[in-house]
Amino acid sequence: MRNAAAVQEVQRLRAQLEKVQGRRMDAPVLPTHPALAGLLPGRGLRPGSSYSLGSSMSLLFALLAQPSQAGSWCGVVGVPGFGAEAAEKVGVDLSRLVLIPDPGQRWMVVTATIAEVLPLVVVRPPARAKDADISRLAARMRERGSVLLVQGPWPQTEAMIDVAEPHWSGLGDGYGMLSSRELTVTVSSRRFPTPRSERMLLPAPDGTVAPMRDDRKRLEWESASAPSPAPMRAVG
Repeated sequence: MRNAAAVQEVQRLRAQLEKVQGRRMDAPVLPTHPALAGLLPGRGLRPGSSYSLGSSMSLLFALLAQPSQAGSWCGVVGVPGFGAEAAEKVGVDLSRLVLIPDPGQRWMVVTATIAEVLPLVVVRPPARAKDADISRLAARMRERGSVLLVQGPWPQTEAMIDVAEPHWSGLGDGYGMLSSRELTVTVSSRRFPTPRSERMLLPAPDGTVAPMRDDRKRLEWESASAPSPAPMRAVG
């Protein structure tokens, strides 16, 4: 009986929270790579929400790849260093990408306008936005069901996503080339009691994302990327 009462109370609180936020916690989300999905609330990017990202461009590319492949248009505002070729290697569909490298001082207006028509928008704020402008943008995003990825701190985010402890592979003692990077992706959210972290390859040798727990595939990659031994010859 106590367990049943506890379940009913959780359901009541959840319904109340969804009513306040104006969206269901199990509503459809924009897809993300499976290696990242397990770390995110709802296993994807929730429409009408914003996410705060670290400065890693590889992480940004990985978050854009699946939505663009699934047919969602993506806008990138105020990121002049966005490498389209590098993004394509990670899986971003460039035919569904809109780049606005230098929006100027009206970057907030440009971001809000793009969010009216595109389901996924990236912005790197050059300065702190006014609270009133942030609130208006959040309301517009909820109305349109768009997702905002912000490179940098941002209030009222669904989650904060960042990477740490990078380690490149592929170089030997005076030979080889960089082939993959192992790092830790951490997601912090008000929906989690503690942050969620996962060690993964970003990028993997094929340029995409791969969880480190796939040890067999990792060994195959390492074997394929290892330099061939120098041929031996007889002496004397």
